[in-house]
Amino acid sequence: MDNSSINFTNRMLRVMRNAKNEAEFSKNKVLKPAHLLIACLKEKTGVLGEISLKCNLEIASLRALIEEMDDTTNQNLTSSAFFNVTVTEEVIKVFEAAISYMERYNQVYLNEGHLLKALITTNVIDSFLTDKHKKIILTLGTTPRDMITHLGKYTFPNIDSQMVRKVNNNDFNKLVKFVEHNFSYEWSQTIRDAFLLSEPSIYIALDNEGEIVGFAAFDVYKNKRCYFGPMGVSVSNRINGVGYTLLHHCLKDMKDIGYEYAIIGGAGPIEFYEKACNTVVIPSTIGRNCETIQTENDQIFL
Repeated sequence: MDNSSINFTNRMLRVMRNAKNEAEFSKNKVLKPAHLLIACLKEKTGVLGEISLKCNLEIASLRALIEEMDDTTNQNLTSSAFFNVTVTEEVIKVFEAAISYMERYNQVYLNEGHLLKALITTNVIDSFLTDKHKKIILTLGTTPRDMITHLGKYTFPNIDSQMVRKVNNNDFNKLVKFVEHNFSYEWSQTIRDAFLLSEPSIYIALDNEGEIVGFAAFDVYKNKRCYFGPMGVSVSNRINGVGYTLLHHCLKDMKDIGYEYAIIGGAGPIEFYEKACNTVVIPSTIGRNCETIQTENDQIFL
C-alpha cells in the first residue's frame, strides 16, 4: 500500500499516531490490530468518544491482554507505508479492508469509521471484544449519524458564490440525471419530489462549462423541517470546497427562515461537518432506527 495516494482525516491521523505510540511502548514494539483499537478508544472526539463511553473497555486491561497474548515468533511481521514501526500482517489486512470500504462508498478520505468496520469484519480483534462490544462499535462508529448545528449565533464564512445558485424549473432533468448517475435512485426521487414544491430549496454548483458538479438541499427529505440533505459532489470535484460552499448556502437560507438549528441527516463524513459548521453528533440509543438513518443519506459526498 502506498500512503501517498490515500487521504486521511485529521482524527484518523491521530488514531494512527496513538497506535504507533502504543506499539512503541509494548514489549516487542510491534504494532498490532489491538493497538489500533486502543488508539480509537483514547480518541475522545466525535463518535469515538461515544464508543469509548458505551463500550466501557479498560485500556489498561487491553494492554495487559496484548502482553499476555504477545507471541511474535508465530506471527508474520512486515513494514507498512503508514507506520515507521514494524507491524503484523494483520494490520496490513485491516488497512486493505478499510481502504476498500472507503472506495466502496466513493469517499475520498479514510476515516475512523472505515477502520472500525475493518477491525470488526476481519475478526482480528475478536479476542478483545464481546459480541455486545462489536454491536456498539458497528452501530455507533460505522453507520451514518444524525448531527446538529446551531444557527442562532452562527457566523457565516465568506464564500465564492459565483458558480453556485438556486435551482429553477429548467434544471429538473439535468439535476435528476446527475443525481441518478453519481449517487442513487433514492436521492433522485427526493429531488424529483422537491421540484413539486413552489420553490425547491436546492442549490447546485456548476463548472466553467455550466455542467452540474454538485448539489445540496434542505427541507426536502420527507418534508422534514430544519433537515439538511442530501448533498453530493461528483468525484472529480471533491476536496475543492464545493461541498463547503453548497452547505453554507443552505445553512444561510435556513437561518434566514428563522431556524435556530439544522439537523445534518445521516452524515457520513462526520469530521467534515464538525469542521465546516461546528456540528456535533446527536447521541444515539443502540438500535435506534439504524436502518432508517442509512436509507436516505448513507453516503454524503463532499
